[in-house]
Amino acid sequence: MDIFEHIENKWKENEAPLAARMRPKTIDEMVGQEEIIGKNKLLYRAIIADKLSSIILYGPPGVGKTTMAKVIANTTKAEFYQINATTSGKKDMEEIIDRAKKNISIENKKSILFIDEIHRFNKAQQDFLLPFVEDGTIILIGATTENPYFEVNSALISRSTIFELKKLSKENILTLIKRAFDCENGLKNYNAVITSDAANFLADVSGGDARLALNAIELAVLTTEKNKNGIIEIDINVAKECIPKRVIKYDRDGDNHYDTISAFIKSIRGTDPDAALYYLARMLNAGEDIKFIARRMLISAAEDVGNADPLGICVAASCAIAVERVGMPEGQIILAQAATYLASAPKSNASNNGIEKANELVKNILDINIPNHLRDGSYKNGKELGRGVGYKYPHNFENHYVKQQYLPDEVKNEKLYEPTDIGYEKKIREYFKKIGK
Repeated sequence: MDIFEHIENKWKENEAPLAARMRPKTIDEMVGQEEIIGKNKLLYRAIIADKLSSIILYGPPGVGKTTMAKVIANTTKAEFYQINATTSGKKDMEEIIDRAKKNISIENKKSILFIDEIHRFNKAQQDFLLPFVEDGTIILIGATTENPYFEVNSALISRSTIFELKKLSKENILTLIKRAFDCENGLKNYNAVITSDAANFLADVSGGDARLALNAIELAVLTTEKNKNGIIEIDINVAKECIPKRVIKYDRDGDNHYDTISAFIKSIRGTDPDAALYYLARMLNAGEDIKFIARRMLISAAEDVGNADPLGICVAASCAIAVERVGMPEGQIILAQAATYLASAPKSNASNNGIEKANELVKNILDINIPNHLRDGSYKNGKELGRGVGYKYPHNFENHYVKQQYLPDEVKNEKLYEPTDIGYEKKIREYFKKIGK
């Protein structure tokens, strides 16, 4: 380290944002993520023993991905290199790979490359890393806020262990807030205190994001005057002013998009209108395409409600038309009505099960002939081929039903649609029983 790097590091220690100054230096100083780095957990043991293999750290902002990489840097005997995919490119990686090769050949030393925001690299950039990860030239640590199974090449995924970091708990955030006010490189020198109401408020609204909470209390301390006792007191009113409006994390091309619509449809399927409305609100507030929501409800109406309530698909179809004509914000009322109707309706997946069984028959039993009496005999000489001969017209019989074979001979005994005894399907079962079908 030269004199300029030393001065820069000293400046960072004193002038860097609170979240950076408070960053733990050892694994035992980390708060949260106990299921990953708790004592005797796999990653904890690998870091302590300096036996790390390539890993990808996945989780929302402010939960400790970069912190974990810094802890590894402080613990390992390997050379540690760090780049950010938003500002670095292939040339930067080439230089690090060259250094890593020299570390192996000259010093017999491993090299760790930490790539923050690894999902920002394109496929070619990610592919460049593959041979060097595979032959051990570098140990890769990738950090991403996006689902790696969507955003990171499958070849890199297969050579790495995925660790999903969860949002920090309220208790974790409270621990960090207390540490910030008690710590020398935190806010201790400001002679500042925070009320329990303010601390609890920040822990609640930070949404498990440690960086957000620490930035808020730093802003509060720096912008609040001392009281008559010479103390900077952060109460709940100050805390409310210093926390930014929460933005729902929702990438319409990422896993939040898929997770939320999945939860919405599963809530409808599970007959929970309250949960359906909650996830609907999350999607609407995040700017989800209302036509996409309406299309998914159309599918759910057929797949999950089915003939237990045949009106379900009518409500969903009307909703799909109406939201296109009305738009937002009033469109949310239409979506809410359809969502609560479908969620409250009796459920049956008998139609869905039936078409899946039918698909299997079609795929697995080939060259099945349609029975002659069902085939089209309206063309000239069709009757001479037996087409349509022997067909019984149901409306000419009592109850407009007559027993005859409709399925081909090879599958004539298959039962594909089996209505339940729920909702309207109960009437269907009773009708089938009545006609002796």
